[in-house]
Amino acid sequence: MPIILRTKPFDVDLMQLSFIEQKQVLKSIRFLAENPRHPSLQIHKVEGTNLLEAYVNMDIRILFERSSDTILLKAVGHHDILRNY
Repeated sequence: MPIILRTKPFDVDLMQLSFIEQKQVLKSIRFLAENPRHPSLQIHKVEGTNLLEAYVNMDIRILFERSSDTILLKAVGHHDILRNY
């Protein structure tokens, strides 16, 4: 199982979400750690970057970088978060 690391911007983004959205994000992070091929995550590369994107729900996305044994959580938020990257 990979090591999950959070960045400060990720933590700030997470705290701006509602309690229910935060719970959904934590569940998705668990899926990401246990089974990154989980169909609900729909992981794919963000075009023009080194980042990967995972779906939390139809609106919330997690942006992260992955190495062989580490997942670095960079940002989380509504779909428009992609504009920043």
